[in-house]
Amino acid sequence: MSSIKLESNPSGSGIFTIASPNSNTNRTLTIPDATGTIDRLNRAGNVLQVVNATYGTLTTSTTASFADTGLTATITPSNTSSKILVLVNCCGLSKSANNTYMGLRLLRDSTTIFLFATQAGFTGGSVQSSWGGDGTNYLDSPATTSATTYKIQMNNAAATGTVTINDGTSLNGSTITLMEIAA
Repeated sequence: MSSIKLESNPSGSGIFTIASPNSNTNRTLTIPDATGTIDRLNRAGNVLQVVNATYGTLTTSTTASFADTGLTATITPSNTSSKILVLVNCCGLSKSANNTYMGLRLLRDSTTIFLFATQAGFTGGSVQSSWGGDGTNYLDSPATTSATTYKIQMNNAAATGTVTINDGTSLNGSTITLMEIAA
């Protein structure tokens, strides 16, 4: 039968207490049969929380000015050193029968942090077209523990005709996922 041995560190002066929870149920903690350190939740690279949002409302633009698409999500980081991995999938993109194309950008609160499409849907001609979508993965360092909103804006880069997001995607729509990563 194996046994458990606790060894003190001769240079340390702290006392470590192993306390059991207030429970009326027997529990078993199985220690892995490997050398190493028991993982901490906030170890660098661990995912601390995930926030996901879906937006399926058809949204159009006829102007070169960027405007909100409605695709947005908010996360409150647990530590100022955490990174936020932003995963975006904009679906149901289309353009009218004009020589136009779409721009898409990612914002943290009101600050643009990444322009991930500048000529989405460009055909070089005045034909109506649709394409599956566009998206990005972006690792951000917001350096805050306050609620932080990430959102997608679009524009009609050529300012002729109409560009559309969520065209024909009423069932599912576009998605944005925020993952807090421990640093």
